[in-house]
Amino acid sequence: MVRGRTEMRRIENPTSRQVTFSKRRNGLLKKAFELSVLCDAEVGLIVFSPRGKLYEFSSSSMPKTIERYRMNSKDISNNKSTEQDIQQWKQDTDLISKRIDVLQDSKLKLMGENLESCSVDELQELESKLEQSISKVRERKNHLLEEQIVQLKERERMLLEENALLQKQGKHTSFLLKEPQICLNTSKEVVVPKCDEYRDVETELYMGWPAGRKTQQLLKG
Repeated sequence: MVRGRTEMRRIENPTSRQVTFSKRRNGLLKKAFELSVLCDAEVGLIVFSPRGKLYEFSSSSMPKTIERYRMNSKDISNNKSTEQDIQQWKQDTDLISKRIDVLQDSKLKLMGENLESCSVDELQELESKLEQSISKVRERKNHLLEEQIVQLKERERMLLEENALLQKQGKHTSFLLKEPQICLNTSKEVVVPKCDEYRDVETELYMGWPAGRKTQQLLKG
Protein backbone atom coordinates (compact mmCIF):
# COMPACT_ATOMS: atom_id res chain seq x y z
CA MET A 1 0.00 0.00 0.00
CA VAL A 2 1.41 3.37 -1.05
CA ARG A 3 1.59 5.96 1.65
CA GLY A 4 -0.17 9.24 0.86
CA ARG A 5 1.61 12.53 0.91
CA THR A 6 1.02 14.47 4.13
CA GLU A 7 -0.19 18.01 3.69
CA MET A 8 2.07 20.50 5.46
CA ARG A 9 -0.32 22.33 7.70
CA ARG A 10 -1.23 22.43 11.38
CA ILE A 11 -3.09 19.38 12.62
CA GLU A 12 -6.33 20.56 14.14
CA ASN A 13 -7.06 17.44 16.23
CA PRO A 14 -5.09 17.78 19.52
CA THR A 15 -4.70 14.01 19.99
CA SER A 16 -3.45 13.47 16.45
CA ARG A 17 -1.17 16.46 16.80
CA GLN A 18 0.38 15.05 20.01
CA VAL A 19 0.88 11.60 18.47
CA THR A 20 2.53 13.08 15.38
CA PHE A 21 4.78 15.23 17.55
CA SER A 22 5.98 12.24 19.58
CA LYS A 23 6.73 10.12 16.48
CA ARG A 24 8.53 12.82 14.55
CA ARG A 25 10.42 13.99 17.62
CA ASN A 26 11.79 10.50 18.22
CA GLY A 27 12.68 10.17 14.56
CA LEU A 28 14.44 13.55 14.59
CA LEU A 29 16.47 12.65 17.68
CA LYS A 30 17.40 9.31 16.09
CA LYS A 31 18.52 11.00 12.87
CA ALA A 32 20.61 13.51 14.86
CA PHE A 33 22.32 10.67 16.74
CA GLU A 34 23.00 8.75 13.51
CA LEU A 35 24.42 11.87 11.85
CA SER A 36 26.80 12.52 14.73
CA VAL A 37 28.04 8.89 14.80
CA LEU A 38 28.26 8.15 11.07
CA CYS A 39 29.74 11.48 9.98
CA ASP A 40 31.63 12.44 13.16
CA ALA A 41 29.69 15.70 13.23
CA GLU A 42 28.98 17.89 16.18
CA VAL A 43 25.20 17.94 16.45
CA GLY A 44 22.98 19.83 18.82
CA LEU A 45 19.21 19.51 18.74
CA ILE A 46 16.70 21.45 20.84
CA VAL A 47 12.94 20.83 20.67
CA PHE A 48 10.12 22.38 22.70
CA SER A 49 6.75 20.66 22.79
CA PRO A 50 3.51 22.63 22.34
CA ARG A 51 3.19 22.60 26.13
CA GLY A 52 6.72 23.98 26.55
CA LYS A 53 8.54 20.78 27.50
CA LEU A 54 12.20 20.66 26.44
CA TYR A 55 13.79 17.82 24.45
CA GLU A 56 17.43 18.06 23.45
CA PHE A 57 20.31 16.05 22.04
CA SER A 58 23.99 16.93 21.82
CA SER A 59 26.81 14.84 20.49
CA SER A 60 29.31 16.51 22.85
CA SER A 61 28.16 19.29 25.20
CA MET A 62 25.15 21.47 24.56
CA PRO A 63 26.69 24.69 26.10
CA LYS A 64 29.88 24.23 24.02
CA THR A 65 27.83 23.58 20.89
CA ILE A 66 25.70 26.66 21.53
CA GLU A 67 28.80 28.80 22.13
CA ARG A 68 30.36 27.50 18.94
CA TYR A 69 27.15 28.31 17.09
CA ARG A 70 27.16 31.83 18.48
CA MET A 71 30.75 32.44 17.43
CA ASN A 72 30.13 31.14 13.91
CA SER A 73 26.87 33.01 13.49
CA LYS A 74 28.61 36.18 14.70
CA ASP A 75 31.40 35.73 12.16
CA ILE A 76 28.88 35.09 9.41
CA SER A 77 26.90 38.17 10.46
CA ASN A 78 30.08 40.27 10.54
CA ASN A 79 31.10 39.02 7.11
CA LYS A 80 27.69 39.82 5.71
CA SER A 81 27.76 43.21 7.38
CA THR A 82 31.23 43.89 5.98
CA GLU A 83 30.16 42.93 2.49
CA GLN A 84 27.10 45.13 2.76
CA ASP A 85 29.22 48.01 4.02
CA ILE A 86 31.65 47.60 1.13
CA GLN A 87 28.81 47.65 -1.39
CA GLN A 88 27.32 50.72 0.28
CA TRP A 89 30.70 52.48 0.25
CA LYS A 90 31.10 51.74 -3.44
CA GLN A 91 27.68 53.16 -4.18
CA ASP A 92 28.39 56.25 -2.07
CA THR A 93 31.75 56.71 -3.81
CA ASP A 94 30.19 56.51 -7.25
CA LEU A 95 27.47 58.96 -6.24
CA ILE A 96 29.97 61.44 -4.77
CA SER A 97 32.16 61.14 -7.87
CA LYS A 98 29.20 61.97 -10.11
CA ARG A 99 28.28 64.95 -7.94
CA ILE A 100 31.85 66.22 -8.08
CA ASP A 101 31.80 66.03 -11.88
CA VAL A 102 28.52 67.97 -11.97
CA LEU A 103 29.87 70.63 -9.60
CA GLN A 104 33.08 71.04 -11.59
CA ASP A 105 31.11 71.43 -14.81
CA SER A 106 28.82 73.99 -13.16
CA LYS A 107 31.85 75.88 -11.82
CA LEU A 108 33.41 76.09 -15.28
CA LYS A 109 30.15 77.38 -16.74
CA LEU A 110 29.87 80.03 -14.03
CA MET A 111 33.37 81.17 -15.00
CA GLY A 112 32.31 81.42 -18.64
CA GLU A 113 33.88 78.20 -19.89
CA ASN A 114 32.44 75.13 -21.61
CA LEU A 115 29.38 77.05 -22.78
CA GLU A 116 29.31 75.47 -26.22
CA SER A 117 27.00 72.65 -25.15
CA CYS A 118 24.54 74.96 -23.34
CA SER A 119 21.15 75.76 -24.80
CA VAL A 120 19.43 79.14 -24.63
CA ASP A 121 17.39 78.09 -21.60
CA GLU A 122 20.51 76.88 -19.79
CA LEU A 123 22.30 80.14 -20.57
CA GLN A 124 19.36 82.18 -19.27
CA GLU A 125 19.29 80.12 -16.09
CA LEU A 126 23.05 80.59 -15.72
CA GLU A 127 22.67 84.34 -16.22
CA SER A 128 19.95 84.48 -13.56
CA LYS A 129 22.16 82.63 -11.08
CA LEU A 130 25.03 85.03 -11.75
CA GLU A 131 22.80 88.06 -11.20
CA GLN A 132 21.57 86.62 -7.91
CA SER A 133 25.14 85.93 -6.82
CA ILE A 134 26.24 89.47 -7.73
CA SER A 135 23.28 90.91 -5.82
CA LYS A 136 24.21 88.92 -2.70
CA VAL A 137 27.87 89.94 -3.01
CA ARG A 138 26.94 93.63 -3.29
CA GLU A 139 24.56 93.37 -0.36
CA ARG A 140 27.28 91.83 1.79
CA LYS A 141 29.82 94.44 0.67
CA ASN A 142 27.45 97.34 1.49
CA HIS A 143 26.77 95.84 4.89
CA LEU A 144 30.48 95.65 5.68
CA LEU A 145 31.03 99.22 4.46
CA GLU A 146 28.23 100.49 6.71
CA GLU A 147 29.77 98.72 9.68
CA GLN A 148 33.17 100.26 8.89
CA ILE A 149 31.61 103.74 8.64
CA VAL A 150 29.94 103.34 12.03
CA GLN A 151 33.24 102.18 13.55
CA LEU A 152 35.13 105.13 12.03
CA LYS A 153 32.56 107.62 13.32
CA GLU A 154 32.79 106.14 16.78
CA ARG A 155 36.58 106.33 16.59
CA GLU A 156 36.38 109.95 15.48
CA ARG A 157 34.09 110.81 18.40
CA MET A 158 36.47 109.19 20.87
CA LEU A 159 39.46 111.06 19.40
CA LEU A 160 37.62 114.37 19.61
CA GLU A 161 36.76 113.74 23.26
CA GLU A 162 40.36 112.80 24.02
CA ASN A 163 41.64 115.92 22.21
CA ALA A 164 39.27 118.18 24.14
CA LEU A 165 40.32 116.58 27.42
CA LEU A 166 44.01 117.03 26.61
CA GLN A 167 43.48 120.69 25.70
CA LYS A 168 41.64 121.29 28.96
CA GLN A 169 44.41 119.62 30.97
CA GLY A 170 47.06 121.67 29.08
CA LYS A 171 45.41 125.02 29.92
CA HIS A 172 45.14 124.07 33.58
CA THR A 173 48.81 123.09 33.74
CA SER A 174 50.01 126.31 32.08
CA PHE A 175 47.97 128.36 34.57
CA LEU A 176 49.61 126.59 37.50
CA LEU A 177 53.12 127.19 36.11
CA LYS A 178 52.75 131.03 35.79
CA GLU A 179 54.78 133.00 38.44
CA PRO A 180 55.87 136.62 38.80
CA GLN A 181 59.14 137.21 36.99
CA ILE A 182 61.80 139.92 36.99
CA CYS A 183 62.97 140.65 33.46
CA LEU A 184 66.08 142.35 32.14
CA ASN A 185 65.80 144.98 29.37
CA THR A 186 68.35 145.63 26.70
CA SER A 187 70.25 148.09 28.90
CA LYS A 188 70.74 145.34 31.48
CA GLU A 189 68.66 147.20 34.03
CA VAL A 190 66.46 145.42 36.43
CA VAL A 191 62.79 145.95 35.61
CA VAL A 192 60.57 145.66 38.64
CA PRO A 193 56.84 145.29 38.15
CA LYS A 194 55.02 148.55 38.83
CA CYS A 195 52.83 148.84 41.86
CA ASP A 196 49.87 151.17 42.24
CA GLU A 197 50.76 152.25 45.76
CA TYR A 198 54.00 152.68 47.66
CA ARG A 199 54.12 152.28 51.38
CA ASP A 200 56.52 154.15 53.64
CA VAL A 201 58.75 152.01 55.71
CA GLU A 202 59.92 153.39 59.05
CA THR A 203 63.39 152.43 60.19
CA GLU A 204 65.34 153.32 63.23
CA LEU A 205 69.05 153.96 63.17
CA TYR A 206 70.93 153.73 66.43
CA MET A 207 74.62 154.03 66.98
CA GLY A 208 76.12 152.98 70.25
CA TRP A 209 76.46 150.04 72.54
CA PRO A 210 73.68 147.50 72.58
CA ALA A 211 73.08 148.02 76.25
CA GLY A 212 72.45 151.74 75.79
CA ARG A 213 69.94 150.92 73.09
CA LYS A 214 68.05 148.68 75.42
CA THR A 215 68.08 151.40 78.15
CA GLN A 216 66.78 153.96 75.70
CA GLN A 217 64.01 151.61 74.68
CA LEU A 218 63.08 151.05 78.28
CA LEU A 219 62.96 154.80 78.89
CA LYS A 220 60.74 155.28 75.96
CA GLY A 221 58.44 152.62 77.19
